[in-house]
Amino acid sequence: MNEQQGIKPYVIGLDLGGTNSVFGIVDARGEIKATTAIKTGGFNSAEEYVKASVEALQPIIEQVGGIEKIKAMGIGAPNGNYYKGTIEKAPNLPWAHDTIVPLADLFSKQLNNIPVALTNDANAAAIGEMVYGVARGMKNFIVITLGTGVGSGIVVNGQLLYGHDGFAGELGHVTMVRGTEGRSCGCGRTGCLEAYCSATGVARTARELLAKTDRPSLLREMNPEDITSLDVSIAAGKGDELAKEICEFTGKMLGEACADFAAFSSPEAFIFFGGMVKAGDLIMEPIKKSYNEHVLPIFRNKAMFLVSGLDGASAAVLGASAIGWEIQ
Repeated sequence: MNEQQGIKPYVIGLDLGGTNSVFGIVDARGEIKATTAIKTGGFNSAEEYVKASVEALQPIIEQVGGIEKIKAMGIGAPNGNYYKGTIEKAPNLPWAHDTIVPLADLFSKQLNNIPVALTNDANAAAIGEMVYGVARGMKNFIVITLGTGVGSGIVVNGQLLYGHDGFAGELGHVTMVRGTEGRSCGCGRTGCLEAYCSATGVARTARELLAKTDRPSLLREMNPEDITSLDVSIAAGKGDELAKEICEFTGKMLGEACADFAAFSSPEAFIFFGGMVKAGDLIMEPIKKSYNEHVLPIFRNKAMFLVSGLDGASAAVLGASAIGWEIQ
């Protein structure tokens, strides 16, 4: 640890998801010392969101000795632009849906002008996996996050792929169903992978299947609007045939998508996390089977399909904190 880190031994990592915002105070060894969380939605503006976030942060900042102990903050956020520190027209964030939000600057001003860096939430998860998780030692892999949306962090030759404008890696918005048959997506287009394989997409598949048939299912015991992807995973694990069919449908589409993704980066591994992967082999086996059926023969049976080695939001929080450590 250098002298600067010794004086300011912590960074704040923020995993800003479409549903929840999870904050962690992290030391230089990657240990999360304290956490807090707020709901991401329910605010009329980014300024309101930042104010509520800083209020939630104050107790855990004091817990580690105050703001003078914080070196920097790193944020993983949907549609986050690493180059500019902005969130730009994020479809799943009501206060950033149609605008460009200078979120890094807003947080810095509210936190005693500490430096703040920001990147895409799935990129933060990829960094977390590379430094602390199942991707340690890998130089070519893709992390796919199955949350409110479908995110992706692409690492090529040991480096995150940002593209010229900071937005490379929006694999959740690859079109899987073309034409009028495709589901509408929050991005304004139709047929996106996210519309089917995100947590909200999986819940939508469940509601559609329940409405179309009268087949028995544990999911019928719930209000259809309350069903989550985790509920589907749990029901599938209990042998529910309809839930298993949802896993099969979702896995098949993810496998097809990964087969296309392999064509441009030939990853060593695809790493998944989110509520849906709690279904284990019921989702992972259809992904692998579909991938090998659709991928170019030169890529067949080469890539590993792995589940995140970090619990819950840890990958994204740690990845976000790693960005904070990098600030000079």
